Amino acid sequence: MPSAMEGPEGAEEGDVLHYEETEDNNVSPTDLSELLKEGTKESHDRAENTQFVKDFLKGRIKRELFKLATVALHFTYSALEEEMDRNKDNPVFAPLYFPVELHRREALAKDLKYFYGEDWKEKIQCSEATQQYVDRIHHVGQHEPELLVAHAYTRYMGDLSGGQVLKKVAQRALKLPSTEEGIQFYVFDNVSNAQQFKQLYRARMNALDLDKNTKERIVEEANRAFRFNMQVFDELDKIGRSLPEEAQDGGFPVHDGKGDIRKCPYYANRVGTAGPGCPFHAALGLARQPLVQLVLAACVAVAAGAAAWYML
Repeated sequence: MPSAMEGPEGAEEGDVLHYEETEDNNVSPTDLSELLKEGTKESHDRAENTQFVKDFLKGRIKRELFKLATVALHFTYSALEEEMDRNKDNPVFAPLYFPVELHRREALAKDLKYFYGEDWKEKIQCSEATQQYVDRIHHVGQHEPELLVAHAYTRYMGDLSGGQVLKKVAQRALKLPSTEEGIQFYVFDNVSNAQQFKQLYRARMNALDLDKNTKERIVEEANRAFRFNMQVFDELDKIGRSLPEEAQDGGFPVHDGKGDIRKCPYYANRVGTAGPGCPFHAALGLARQPLVQLVLAACVAVAAGAAAWYML
């Protein structure tokens, strides 16, 4: 699941993967926050154009794929926060240690419990792309802790920005409860004002005692972090294409028209009673009628136009 970075709420889709909402006249071009902003622009653009992110933003996200994305986030943040805990007193990272405000492990555990049940730990596994990301985070935390700044910046600033848009998209598309079960990852109870907190975070980054070479390495690592995220997105996109289409909640129980009709739930319920046959076959028969096809095509065109207007 992406941790999209956006501009002001209501920004168009192409803006969703950008962190900065306003210009800060107090920053210098040599400040780390500015170097990261400028140095990751291309990575931002590439990430926002991955198919997984584009589909997610349009609400085309299958429940099973959303669950797998949450699993990927769980392993990623477990690694990141383990290394942040390890380096919480290291001066190259300590000013950016905000466990109460930012840490996501507990929130992700709640989401996984919601989707997989009490025994969720036994039901999940780390994917190949996520494992590569996790391995890099552990390497950085143990051998180059100054580069943890890049991974923390890439993830948390996005969670506080465009992640809030993704929360609403997921809640609506997956019909999740209004009480925010399943999307606790996006809920920051201890951050009262996200914009002010992000300004504080950037100020802390800029105050780190880093030389020019180290700053350049951090920017390079941030771009590497984006590449890891894009690899996870691509992996999820491939999995998503192999998943079957999901039935809509509240619809009739129907089968796919293949195999023994007696296995159709609707057919089983109708045995021995008078009434219409299987809705699938009835609908299939109607769909073959030219007039019905014309009406359906018109309805699709109207719906597509309405959706396009809504996304603007």
